Parts: sequence; C-alpha cells; structure tokens
Amino acid sequence: MKLGYAYDDTFLLHDTGNFHPESPQRLESILNRLNKTSYFKDLHWIKPTKLPMEFIESVHNHRHRERFSNIQGKKGSFDGDTPFSESSFDAALLAAGSGVDLVKKIQSNEIETGIALVRPPGHHAETGRSMGFCILNNIAITAGYLLSQGAEKIYILDWDVHHGNGTQEIFYDSDKVFFASLHQYPYYPGTGSASETGEGKGEGFTLNVPLPMGSGDKEYFHHFQDKIIPSLLEFQPEYVLISAGFDGHKRDPLAGMNLSTNAFAEFTRLTLSATKQVGAKTISFLEGGYDLDALAESVEAHVAVLAG
Repeated sequence: MKLGYAYDDTFLLHDTGNFHPESPQRLESILNRLNKTSYFKDLHWIKPTKLPMEFIESVHNHRHRERFSNIQGKKGSFDGDTPFSESSFDAALLAAGSGVDLVKKIQSNEIETGIALVRPPGHHAETGRSMGFCILNNIAITAGYLLSQGAEKIYILDWDVHHGNGTQEIFYDSDKVFFASLHQYPYYPGTGSASETGEGKGEGFTLNVPLPMGSGDKEYFHHFQDKIIPSLLEFQPEYVLISAGFDGHKRDPLAGMNLSTNAFAEFTRLTLSATKQVGAKTISFLEGGYDLDALAESVEAHVAVLAG
C-alpha cells in the first residue's frame, strides 16, 4: 500500500513552553523511531503547504479565523492549556494543510493512504475556539475540504483517550460526516456521553463509546467489533479519517487507560479491513500521546499496518 506521510520541521518550532506535555519532543521521538525501521525510507514524504486562510471558515467561524490571524509572530495563550509562540501560526496552518495535501495526493493516485505527522493537534478545536492544545481542527478542515470537493460521506474515527469535542461539535448536525469516538469517560473535556448522537439532519450520525478508566485491549476490541466497525460498514463512506491519539496507552501520564502498544496496530487492522470492504480511502492524523517511548512505539505499530 503506497503510504504518504506529511511532515515539516516547522512543527518543531511550535513552542508550548517548558513542562508542557504537548512538546516538540513528541514528533522527534516518533521520527527517530520510524527512521530505524526498514520501510520508512520507502514511504512518500509529502512536504505540506500552508492551508489557504479561506479554508479555515469551512469549519471555524469568522471570529475564530480573526483571532487565529492575530497570533502571527506573537507569544501568548488561547487558554491555560493552549499556548502559542512566534511560529505557532505557521505550524498550525501547515498542520491543517497536511490533510488537504494528502487528499490531493490520493486523488492524483500518487499515494493510496496517508498519515499527517503534525502538531499542534486538532480534535478539541471547536467552531469558535482553540482549546486542549489544539488551535485549528486539522481533521475537520480536511473533511470540510472533501465536502467542498463533492464527497458525500466521510467517517471520522477518533480513538484518542480524550473525546473529540471539537470535531463532534462542528459536524453535529451533518448527515455527511459520521463521527465515532471511543474515549475515557468521565474525563476531559467532559463531553462524549452515549446520549450525544447528533441533532437535526445529523441525528444518528454521532456515535460515542464512553469507557471507564482502566479499560484495556479487551474492552476496546469488543466495542470496535460490536459498534465501530458495523457503523462504518453501514455508513459506506468514501473516506475514513482517523484522529489517531495514542494517549490511551497504559504508560501515558495524562490518562488512565490500559491499552498495549499492539492494540493500536489492531485498531488499524480492523479499520483498514472495513475501509477496504466499502472501497474507502484512509487518512490518519496524529492527535495525543504523551509518554515519548509509548507514543513512538504506538505510532510505529499504526504506521506499519498502514504501510502494509
């Protein structure tokens, strides 16, 4: 399977300050690990381009775009969790542009599947605000771009340990984007109960699988087989976008789940097997994961399956 990965060194310049868990070392550890594999050199490196500013408003409102524009070259913070530095504006535009570039490479048959190795992450950013380490919602912007290109059905699977509140909120009333999330609950950001299923035209197109602290491989696999995969097969999407967070790992310092490294390979296998059945294309987006070794191992397990 021809796998393309989007990455730019600018992602390392998004400086969150000392002691912030969402650090440049996260990407460095991932790349160091991937560079030691036999296959990484054969993957297609895609140097991302900055997202055109007008694309921001496919999922964020004008006020958020204005607020985001104002951080260019500055240091500050959107909230207690979400700092920005002089290079964060460029890093965020490149992170959000990465998914769009991967879509274009898939559509021109240069690659078959893609992964965006980016920071800042995206899935907590809502229509009108940055939060939870996330500035722009990378995966939602890619879905918005696909919709603008005529895609009718996009399935977003979020297995980050935290609920993808931003992605859910952006598409809550859409029947073209199916959002499914497995996450620790109750936990940050407080959303993601099983009763949140969408509204209006989007009723039934949001699937939340809240899991108690301490859940591990067995519980997650059960819900993949029982809920996630059947909903994907039934929806018959053209694209499956994955919010791939690795903070459900048992060694992660920010959460309380009990997943093994191999669980992430298995999630990927189950998802790819379903996407093949419906003929969908897959793009994965790096979200959370804060133990550097566990993160690097888990990303490698995920990428190895994506690369076939």
